[in-house]
Amino acid sequence: MNNLVVYIDLIFLANLVIDAVLLALTAWMRRVKPRWWRLALSSVIGALYVVMMFVPQLSFLFTFLIKFGLSLIMLWVAFGFVSLQSYLRNLGAFYMVNFAAAGGIIGFHYLVQNSGELFSGIWYTTSGGLSFELKVGFWFACITFFVVVFAFKAVQTTKRKTENREALLGEVSVWIGSVKIGCAGLLDTGNQLSDPLTRTPVMVMEAALWEAYLPQGWCKQLMEGEPDKLIMGLAAEEFEWQDRLRLVPYRGVNRGAAFMLALKPDMVRVELGGLEYTASKVLIGLDGGTLSGDRAYRAIIHPALTEGEGTPKNAQPAITGDSQNHEATGLKSGEAKNAG
Repeated sequence: MNNLVVYIDLIFLANLVIDAVLLALTAWMRRVKPRWWRLALSSVIGALYVVMMFVPQLSFLFTFLIKFGLSLIMLWVAFGFVSLQSYLRNLGAFYMVNFAAAGGIIGFHYLVQNSGELFSGIWYTTSGGLSFELKVGFWFACITFFVVVFAFKAVQTTKRKTENREALLGEVSVWIGSVKIGCAGLLDTGNQLSDPLTRTPVMVMEAALWEAYLPQGWCKQLMEGEPDKLIMGLAAEEFEWQDRLRLVPYRGVNRGAAFMLALKPDMVRVELGGLEYTASKVLIGLDGGTLSGDRAYRAIIHPALTEGEGTPKNAQPAITGDSQNHEATGLKSGEAKNAG
């Protein structure tokens, strides 16, 4: 007769680590930072409960109410009790993480099973029903658990980044005379770069948006760089907005000083967070490339354009017609740009 050997210490340590990971992931989802000793103590409580499974006299503890009560205690130890609303949100996040991990383990287990193993775990009851037996190996469950947890966190991280970016997305409208160009724009909150002389902020837009109003071939040449050559060769051709052209010096992170072609608009309107902001003291830098790989936005909004009090979104400001000329000096707003 074969004897069943159970390594209590191994089971305790494995559950200690698993509980700690689940609690840490719950804290990450709730964006709270509990003390490490709280997480450790809560994990010990959960691991000790699993060890009690091997004590026959304590079998009465393995009921739904006791298990649910234990989860309440673990959360109280790990995160404390700030308010009932916060406590219930922690509880919901904790169970969501647990169900996601458990569901991932079971799903992956059935994914790798063949038909013979699957049907061997099905039992027919005397009443004609079906009973399913699930046998998951210890090491299989541990390894799959961490794979599922990392995948879950990666998905949540991507979702969080998308939500954060969408909060900074707005609608941009630019007027030059009777021409209006609109697109989605991303507010670059870390960009404080502006014209070093007049402090005029620079908002970058894709040059392709203005292709119909620029001389032929300019967009292609802007993509290749050296926009100063475009202005130097402009004398021989007619361009309606020639007096609005500016050469904006800037310095990129991975390259030296360069120039960017910019236009002086009559007015810019930014719709963000249900409010509208208008500005006339601004330069529109033309970028020959693509600002967003997924085309989520085609302009980068300078934070100076959203300072001050905005107006309700339905308000329609009048075009001021301001065409003040500012000398061509400024900085490119984009990814991380440093003043040259």
